[in-house]
Amino acid sequence: MAQLIGAAVQQNAAHITLITPDAPVSASSHGGRAKCLQRLVRLGLPVPTTVALSFEAVHGLAAGEWLGMDQVLAAFDSDQILCVRPSSEDPDWGGPGAILNIGMNDAQFTRLSDSVGGEAARKLYLKFIQSYSTHVARLDPDIFDDLDSADVNAVSCFLEAYESEAEEPFPQSRSEQLIGVLRSMARAWEGTTARLLRQAKGAPADAGLGLVIQAMALGVGRGESGSGVLQLVNSVTGVAQITGRYMSQSQGRDALKSEGSALFLQKDVRGPSLEEKAPQAFLQLTKYAALMRERLREEMQCEFTLENGEIRILDGVRVQRSARAAVRIAVSLAESKIISREEAVMRVEPRALNELLHRQVDRTAKRDVIGSGIGASPGAATGKIVFTAAEAQASAARGEACVLVRRETNPEDIRGMHAASAALTERGGMTSHAAVIGRGLGLPCVVGATSMRFQTSTRRITSPDGRVFREGDVITVDGTNGQILAGEPKMMEAALDDSFQTLMTWADMSRDIGVRANADTSADARTALVFQAEGIGLCRTEHMFFEADQLIAMREVIFANASDDRSMALQALLPMQREMFVELFEIMQGRPVCIRLFDPPLHEFLPTDRAGLRDLAEALNLPLSDVTRRVEALGEYNPMLGMRGVRLQITVPEILDMQARAIFEAMLDASAGGDPVVPEIMIPLVSAKREVELVKTRIDAVAAAVRTERGRDFDYRLGVMVETPRAALRAEDIAPHCEFFSFGTNDLTQMTYGLSRDDAGRFMSAYVQQGVFPEDPFHTLDQEGVGELLRLGAERGRRAQPNLTLSVCGEHGGSPESIAFCREIGMDYVSCSPFRVPVARLAAAQLAIQDKTS
Repeated sequence: MAQLIGAAVQQNAAHITLITPDAPVSASSHGGRAKCLQRLVRLGLPVPTTVALSFEAVHGLAAGEWLGMDQVLAAFDSDQILCVRPSSEDPDWGGPGAILNIGMNDAQFTRLSDSVGGEAARKLYLKFIQSYSTHVARLDPDIFDDLDSADVNAVSCFLEAYESEAEEPFPQSRSEQLIGVLRSMARAWEGTTARLLRQAKGAPADAGLGLVIQAMALGVGRGESGSGVLQLVNSVTGVAQITGRYMSQSQGRDALKSEGSALFLQKDVRGPSLEEKAPQAFLQLTKYAALMRERLREEMQCEFTLENGEIRILDGVRVQRSARAAVRIAVSLAESKIISREEAVMRVEPRALNELLHRQVDRTAKRDVIGSGIGASPGAATGKIVFTAAEAQASAARGEACVLVRRETNPEDIRGMHAASAALTERGGMTSHAAVIGRGLGLPCVVGATSMRFQTSTRRITSPDGRVFREGDVITVDGTNGQILAGEPKMMEAALDDSFQTLMTWADMSRDIGVRANADTSADARTALVFQAEGIGLCRTEHMFFEADQLIAMREVIFANASDDRSMALQALLPMQREMFVELFEIMQGRPVCIRLFDPPLHEFLPTDRAGLRDLAEALNLPLSDVTRRVEALGEYNPMLGMRGVRLQITVPEILDMQARAIFEAMLDASAGGDPVVPEIMIPLVSAKREVELVKTRIDAVAAAVRTERGRDFDYRLGVMVETPRAALRAEDIAPHCEFFSFGTNDLTQMTYGLSRDDAGRFMSAYVQQGVFPEDPFHTLDQEGVGELLRLGAERGRRAQPNLTLSVCGEHGGSPESIAFCREIGMDYVSCSPFRVPVARLAAAQLAIQDKTS
């Protein structure tokens, strides 16, 4: 009979479809809910009669076109009460709220009072009057505030209130009620506010909405009646566990809104349960949920109603889940042979892994936001405000968590960042110093917090609403979404459980591009191994020089007036460098280690304030005036484009000699009892082939000397960090002298755009909002501009040197979109901060699987 009605419905109106097993329904034309209901019908579940309206029909309703109610209502009995629910293509895009009990009128009220009781009938009618008044008639919801819904005459009072406010009687025709509901929901979807909200969720501006009209399963009346939701997993952890709520004498999702009077589903020591109250119904529901899991290949939440103990399945929706639960659910479905391992890998959003790798503010916690900026390093941490690196170290020594607050960080602040629980800066962007170091350390960091006023001289920060926070006050930095919170909200701990490890193993089985880590210290290297990086793609050796015992030695090098004096001062640094390289090589256990030679301008190692200059003069036993003059002489108008990188190695070659010797001696020490280590030495900031020739000659000379001294032969690989536009354009000249290119996309982006990566945060949001740039180019690789230089550099480099190894070692190496581009142009591997390695591994695997299945 239903099929005959369905055929009649579809013959008369192509966009009005009775949901049957073979009805022409799809998510792209009728929405995800309609399609899911059809799947439930195919499984033989007790789904009430349902009619689906297509996107086109709903769009017409919003535009004022008439919809034939006869065709819509043909599938339902004349006295059937109805409900309407939204059906967007993607359930996450939302939609207007469901409206229940359509068709309730005076005659229905009388009929239902006899069949289910006066109180239940009154509850149904009043709920509909209120919903219709608010969503269709657009009346103020407070017109009913002074009325007592428990009064036996409540229906008359509510109808009078409606008529008084609307200046017309409450509609008694089911057809009139239904068309009003449908039109109001259609127009709500196409309103400006709703469109902006769903665009924020990733929906296209012209996303369509379908509507499903369903026979009401009342959930009220005699016998055990009520409604609830049931799922087979915990939404937070993903652990197999029957969860949900049931509420007697209720409709829709009332059980979730009124936990005080709701029942547990399973037997629970905390209170009564549906399993005890209606054991047969509970058992059948769990069987239905298990069937949905198996046949729909997903963990589903089942919305159900009982009417005198009889089950109706109203809807099935994908279980909402945390990132932690998403991983466990995907792995569990694959291990149950419901989906393949590759599909499990595809089901987890790579960036969502950040929630597993770092502590996060609990989703249920109250957030007292006092400022915002750029979430530069994910995770959240709480601590007392400190304003200097020294105070951060002192705080750590006392065992107190602290947040390092700076206008902007510099290399001297690294010790403080190691000691702090989080970092907050007024200036900076996604590749500023604080952001890069924060991601490398796994330290929650917010940069560019210009919404707040930083007064570091008086040691306080002021929120936009005028609240002042001083040194010692407790704040929380949420680097995941760029917020600064007052106080200490509830946290969720990181969770690298067995399911995470299993998923990553499966990802590696599909991945076709290597993933290394940027690691400057032994701690970074150990973290990289925890996340199964294939090696170190960038070791920034200068970070080793900011430790207290090395900093003074480095300053002696800077103040030396002659080559011999510099070489002598560098002898103090040599054993320290060698020891650190030995440790890196031993930790990485034969995996490749790419060491970038000294890069920053020398002034970064010198103090700028009077007290620091005085301390330096005392340490070097020099007059303060001499120290001041020397510091001023080393100053540059634009130090990032000045004497740094390869330019420093050519003009102050003693530093290069020391580093090369430290690398070679460490390599021999680390490989003394095992497989040989083959270090990769990378020259930064190259722009001409002659620079490579000069540096290579010098390194080869040091290698020859070490071979003679140690009586052992060894190999090393020499490469270039391509971070100037000229190096990319002249790659054909440079490549014959190299074995690898590693594109430093942070500086390459900075030089290509003419942007300061430390200052761009001040205007970048406005640029993105106004469409100047589609995304922050320091966050997402600019494939049209910077990407073109990568493509040219790769093509021209390999034309001259076919076996040239290519990689990206900037922060873009951890971006899923950038990894896709790197694969496209033939990169061998990407390198990123240790905590971004799992994100890169998963993203790379998904890209390979997509290519395989497309």
